[in-house]
Amino acid sequence: MTDTTRTILITGVSSGLGRAFAAALDVGHTVVGTVRKEADAAAFTALHAERAHVRILDVTDDAEARAVVDEVEQSVGPIDVLIANAGYGLEGTFEETPLADLRAQFDVNVFGAAATVQAVLPHMRARRRGHVLAVTSMGGLAGFPGVSAYCGSKYALEGILEAVGKEVAPFNIRVTAIEPGSFRTDWAGRSMVRTPRTIPDYDDLFEPIRAARRQASGRQLGDPARAAAAVLHILDTPNPPAHLVLGSDALRLIRAGRDAVDHDLNTWEDLARSTDFRLEETADDPPRSSTRRPSEPRVREGS
Repeated sequence: MTDTTRTILITGVSSGLGRAFAAALDVGHTVVGTVRKEADAAAFTALHAERAHVRILDVTDDAEARAVVDEVEQSVGPIDVLIANAGYGLEGTFEETPLADLRAQFDVNVFGAAATVQAVLPHMRARRRGHVLAVTSMGGLAGFPGVSAYCGSKYALEGILEAVGKEVAPFNIRVTAIEPGSFRTDWAGRSMVRTPRTIPDYDDLFEPIRAARRQASGRQLGDPARAAAAVLHILDTPNPPAHLVLGSDALRLIRAGRDAVDHDLNTWEDLARSTDFRLEETADDPPRSSTRRPSEPRVREGS
């Protein structure tokens, strides 16, 4: 790696943001992209005769993920940057979503990303440098009705990335969660898996959401090329963010979700503190009883 060029591994480059991130080729980087089908391989390698490399990878196969990373390290070169992008959306109310579909969502969005990150870390740690990025979602920082499985998978990935970032910081490895809003990709179109409707009680809530998502597909606010430019920009910064939110809609909705959490923290702060041992108590002493019901917040003087 020089000061300006890197070897970047991107999972899921056949379409969507993964393909947009391959714009790294245009600024001189070497890109190894993974696809699931042979039919998508030729289209990717055609992007550049020398610096576009492709590998077939099912990210849910842990051994295959490690084997691909090890092979790329040997045949292409040290992986300086990983962008774990492979994933998909699962739409449906939680009660209507089969648990098998929920597990499949986590297999790709959580364990697939985790397997790829685990595979690159030994190499980056040995070199004492590297940058790991993974695409989560605005749904990884704020939950939305109708995509509970998807949001759950992205929340899980957010938690893993935040903790891993603190573990590998001493090795000069940076970790960034990319949280996109709505972008003009196939995520809400052909790539979306939609759970069949079975419970009429959810019609009033969910049918307008499903219809609006279909109508918005192809007209989303976010520009994938601009998302790629933003990601490439932080690769050249000495202190990249742990969280990279992309899109004004993502900013608005994540902030609203954070405000709701802050509201609960502030409203129930006294109840939260009430569960600590008192200064005069020890871990061996039973907690003192309280006549105030736990479900009632304490009203402060002057409030």
